[in-house]
Amino acid sequence: MHIHILGICGTFMGGLAALAREAGHRVTGCDAGVYPPMSDQLRALGIDLIEGYGADQLALRPDVFVIGNVVSRARGPDGAPKFPLMEAILDAGARYTSGPQWLGEQVLHSRHVLAVAGTHGKTTTTAMLAWILEHAGLAPGFLVGGVPLNFGVSARLGRLPTDGTRAPFVIEADEYDTAFFDKRSKFVHYRPRTAVLNNLEFDHADIFDDLAAIERQFHHLLRTVPPSGRVIANGLEESIARVLHMGLYSELRTFGAADSDYTAEGDPQDFAVLRRGEAVARVRWSLSGTHNQLNALAALAAAEHLGVAPDVAAEALAGFAHVRRRLEVRGTVALPGGAVTVYDDFAHHPTAIRTTIDGLRRRLDREGRRDERILAIFEPRSNTMKLGTMKAQLPWALESAALAFCHAGGLDWDAAAALAPLGERAQVAPDIDTLVAQVAAAVRPGDHLLCMSNGAFGGVHGRLLAALRPQ
Repeated sequence: MHIHILGICGTFMGGLAALAREAGHRVTGCDAGVYPPMSDQLRALGIDLIEGYGADQLALRPDVFVIGNVVSRARGPDGAPKFPLMEAILDAGARYTSGPQWLGEQVLHSRHVLAVAGTHGKTTTTAMLAWILEHAGLAPGFLVGGVPLNFGVSARLGRLPTDGTRAPFVIEADEYDTAFFDKRSKFVHYRPRTAVLNNLEFDHADIFDDLAAIERQFHHLLRTVPPSGRVIANGLEESIARVLHMGLYSELRTFGAADSDYTAEGDPQDFAVLRRGEAVARVRWSLSGTHNQLNALAALAAAEHLGVAPDVAAEALAGFAHVRRRLEVRGTVALPGGAVTVYDDFAHHPTAIRTTIDGLRRRLDREGRRDERILAIFEPRSNTMKLGTMKAQLPWALESAALAFCHAGGLDWDAAAALAPLGERAQVAPDIDTLVAQVAAAVRPGDHLLCMSNGAFGGVHGRLLAALRPQ
C-alpha cells in the first residue's frame, strides 16, 4: 500500500516509516522542523519528505494517512488551522489511522512482542534487549526511540514468522497518547507477550493530571498481556507495585530490589547477576550508572523469557555500544592544560538530568579524574518542562554539576528564579548565542560540557566546539 505519514520525523513515526518501507510499502511523509538523526535515516531509505502540512498533499491519494500525535485540530490566532492537511483529510472522508494502530495491525499482530515501558531508560533498555536477542541468533525486529549504535538504524522487521512461531519484535512502549483522536497510551496497541515496567514517575503534565492517571494507563498495558506472557517489573518502585496491585494476569518476574528475582552485586560497570540469589552471569561493559545496571537486569530478564540464558545475555551486553544521544561525545577541543569534551544527551526530565550527570561524575571519579568539572547545559523543551510543572526539581537535578546553563527562550516561567538555589553556579540565557557565550567564558581545560535536550538544541554542540577552538 501507499501510506503518507503526518509527523514522519518523530522518533516513533520515523521508525514506523522505516518498517513500512522494508515491508515493501510505498512511504511518503511530511513534517516541520526536520532535524537529524531521523531525517538522515529517512532520506537514506529513499523516503520522500515534504516540508509542512499543506492541504495540497491530499492529492497524493495514499491508501491511508498515518497520523502522528504531533498533529492536532489547533488553530492560530488568525483562526487558520495549524495542520491544514488534517482538516482536508477529515473533509474528504479520506482513510486515516494512528501510527501505533497501523503498527499493531500491520506488523505486530503475528509477532512475540517484547514491550519496554517506563518513564526513563526505555530507549536504552529496548536497544539492549534487541542486541541481546541479536547476539543470541534470534534476529529480532525492533523499533527504538533512537538509533542504537550496534544496529545503525532505529527500526527493522527482523526475522519474519515462517513456521507458525511468533518471531520476536522489541518495541519501546511509550505511555504518551496515541493521537488527537485516540487519547489512550501508545502501548495499548502493541499487545506484548513480554512487558517490561522499568520505572514510573510523573511526566507528561500536558496530558496526565497526576501520577495515578499514568499508573492506570500502565495497568491498561498489563491487561493486554496474555496468561502465558511475562511481566518484568522493577521491584524498587512503589508506583509499579501499585500498578501490579490493580491486577496481574500473567507470570511476574522482578528485578532490582534485594528480594527480587534478578539482582546485581558489584559496581555498575562490573557486576554479578543473581537469579534468586544464585550467580548466573557477570556483566563487564563500558556503561556507567546504577540506572544502566537496572536497565541491564530488565533486558536480561526479558530475554530469558525467550530462552536466552543470562550468561549469553551478559556476553551481548559486553559489546553493547549504547544509543545515539546518550552521553554521545560530539567532539573535543584541545586547550593548553587539557581537552574539553562536548556531549549530547537526550535527558530532559529532572530525574533523567540528575541520573545523567551522576553517571558521568561516577565514571570520571572512577577514572581518577575527580578534579575535572561537569558543566550542565540544558533546555526545558519537553511539554512537561515548558509548563513549569517540575521547575522546582531542577536545582536537585543539577546539584552534581559544577555549573549549570539554561536556555530559557520560549518559557512562560522564570528560569532564573527556579535555579536561584544554585546561586552563582547557574546562569540563564534567552537565546543560543548568549548561552554559547556564557559557557565559553566559563570553560576551563579538562571540562566536560554535557548538553541535554530532547530536541536539536539549536545545534549548540557544534557551536560550542567552534567557539572553543583556537582561532
